[in-house]
Amino acid sequence: MSVSHTTHPFGANTTASEIIDGVDLHGRRAVVTGASSGIGVETARALATAGAEVTLAVRSTDAGARVAARLEAELPAGSGELSVKRLDLADRSTVGAFVADWSGPLHILVNNAGVMALPELRRTPDGRETQFGVNHLGHFALALGLRPALAAAEGARVVSVASIGHLFSPVVFDDLDYRFRPYDPWTSYGQSKTANVLFAVGAAERWADDGITANALMPGNIADTSLARHMDPEQLAGFIDTTGLTLPPGKTVEQGAATSVLLAASPTVEGVTGRYFEDCAPSRTVTERADAIAGVAPYALDRANAERLWAVSDALVR
Repeated sequence: MSVSHTTHPFGANTTASEIIDGVDLHGRRAVVTGASSGIGVETARALATAGAEVTLAVRSTDAGARVAARLEAELPAGSGELSVKRLDLADRSTVGAFVADWSGPLHILVNNAGVMALPELRRTPDGRETQFGVNHLGHFALALGLRPALAAAEGARVVSVASIGHLFSPVVFDDLDYRFRPYDPWTSYGQSKTANVLFAVGAAERWADDGITANALMPGNIADTSLARHMDPEQLAGFIDTTGLTLPPGKTVEQGAATSVLLAASPTVEGVTGRYFEDCAPSRTVTERADAIAGVAPYALDRANAERLWAVSDALVR
């Protein structure tokens, strides 16, 4: 795991287009999950602008096609091609189909899709709690299946979109699916986001010999996104009282995509792996949730936790 401290001119207000300015991705291929809305769209836009061939991996190919058509009309000359493929992270069969259909190297994988704060306990078709199943296990199975393609790229980057919400909960290995404890929308979301960070830590360790780097990130407090589509207005309004977490200052979608694009494409983080970023920089460690509006919990970067989660996840997706 790299422990170097990266310095660069980017910060909380940097946009994805500023990150990608001057970066040449021609000849590179990228997959962005959840690229039919929010920061997924802006991530795809930035990578394509730099010349990458970008696959929008989405649940609804109709929605994805509309986004692709809009982006193609807006992208500058010389941009990379866009394609749309179906991927429902709750449905293991679509993950398998996506992997089986992929051929050739993959240089960038942005695990961006997600669900947040489902008000009631739901399970995926294979019985997993939905937030853990979609946010973590679906992406884990996807990345595992695409590993040969990532290794073939000789320098691939994997980007795991996590959240400050990981401070709500570590991964509770003895009850991943809320079969014993009462379901809570926020601890379940937090567990899944901690898992996103631990995946990056685990992949950084396991895939280093393949030249693959993996990092996680907090995109920021972004209102204009479909992530909160399952939350009612009252739940959103009472967020701070309910969770005890103060949100950081708001960002635009373009600013929210910046850290994803940084980790996916910027030369300033070349070789950095197994880290958690926010505001386009490595995050500091925090030891408690109280008053935290930034930072990463030690349990989310713990190598033993990452190893345990990898073993559990591997068994669940086989």
